[in-house]
Amino acid sequence: MDDLPEHAAWEILGRIKRTVDKNSVSLTCKRLYELDSQQRNSIRVGCGLDPANDALISLCNRFQNLEKVEISYSGWMSRLGKQLDDQGLQILSNSCPLMTDLTLSYCTFITDAGLSHLASCSHLSALKLIFTPRISGFGILSAVMGCKNLTLLHLIRCLNVISVEWLEYLGNLETLEDLCIKNCRAIGEGDLIKLGPTWQKLKRLQFEVDANYRYMKVYDRLAIDQWQKQWIPCDSMQELKLVNGIISPGRGLACVVGKCKNLEKIHLDMCVGVRDSDIIGLAHKSSNLRFISLRFPSDFSLPLLMNNPIRLTDNCLEALALNCKQLESVRLSFSDGEFPSFSSFTLHGILTLVEKCPIRELSLDHVYSFNDVGMEALCSAQYLQTLELTRCQEITDEGLQLVGQYPQLCTLKLSKCLGITDDGLKPLVGSLKLKILAVDDCPQISERGVQGAAASVTFKQDLSWMY
Repeated sequence: MDDLPEHAAWEILGRIKRTVDKNSVSLTCKRLYELDSQQRNSIRVGCGLDPANDALISLCNRFQNLEKVEISYSGWMSRLGKQLDDQGLQILSNSCPLMTDLTLSYCTFITDAGLSHLASCSHLSALKLIFTPRISGFGILSAVMGCKNLTLLHLIRCLNVISVEWLEYLGNLETLEDLCIKNCRAIGEGDLIKLGPTWQKLKRLQFEVDANYRYMKVYDRLAIDQWQKQWIPCDSMQELKLVNGIISPGRGLACVVGKCKNLEKIHLDMCVGVRDSDIIGLAHKSSNLRFISLRFPSDFSLPLLMNNPIRLTDNCLEALALNCKQLESVRLSFSDGEFPSFSSFTLHGILTLVEKCPIRELSLDHVYSFNDVGMEALCSAQYLQTLELTRCQEITDEGLQLVGQYPQLCTLKLSKCLGITDDGLKPLVGSLKLKILAVDDCPQISERGVQGAAASVTFKQDLSWMY
């Protein structure tokens, strides 16, 4: 190894991707140990740091070119030793001048005082906080005031974040491109209006509300007026994901849906109030759409809407088919319920999408209108590569046996489908048609029945969902 040229040794280390392998190779000789110390630009540590602050000092002294740091205490218990605290975060901030990406996950010892030390990290562009219960809005504000280059901010289950002055500061800074807020109970859709000018820079927005707190932040008249009066420029938005939100005309994030002309991906998951007009407006504005995932509550699971039921019809699917000619991935899902959802799309609407768009991935969950006739129609789907069917109870062996005739299909996933048996998979056995077959919790399909039906087969069966 001593005679190995510098560039060759550097290339060898660069091709090793797994951390455990890098650690092993660095112990083989002193030269590789030193090269690894120079080359390593990311680490992920957590419960193994004991004592945490001392161990962190040792790591930072060895790896002086760290750019990405993740500290995770998921699964931590007190017997594993003390967690990294505010002093440890100060050590990290002072010892890693090149750090651009920091993730703090389940770090329950870190407070606002510790987070304020990040203000000295001038190169920090990505900050992710996952269940950091002692950090409040004031700590986030102190961090973002120092990190002028912040482009990504993820807050997940930060239950103590109540004040939102940091949102307004980021709005005026106009650097943020990726914002994710999940299950931060005190932050509502109405607060996002404070982003102001940053809306025109934002490329990705994920906003998820705890379903039990969906109605906690009630809109007042002033908040509604602000959304309606302020022009929300979303020309840079490429991906939008809303979970458990309320889509109501002229209110909150409903003002954003349908205004993103460069949108490529949209997820609407259990959002109450979505109407045909919302999806049609989206289709007319976002002609570059490539991915759409729609998961809706059934009418029976929302009795408060029974007097004014919200329907989704084929009209919105036809609008997508007519205007979004680059649509490649479609996921349609309806929530669990004792009865099929009356809001479900018809078979005609679904097939219109497949016929007019280059659909490569189709996922249907609890869509009762899709049956053997639909399976037969997919024989002419020239682009379809992945088909995922979950709780589609109208499909039988007759429809499943047609899968071998799909021109490009290479991945098939079946889950909780009651009407299919081993007989439906027999034409696939030994055909070398599929690369991947995954069968989960289908009571009439056996492990023996899936053998040889694809190059790679996974089989699981847990029938507790039926009882």
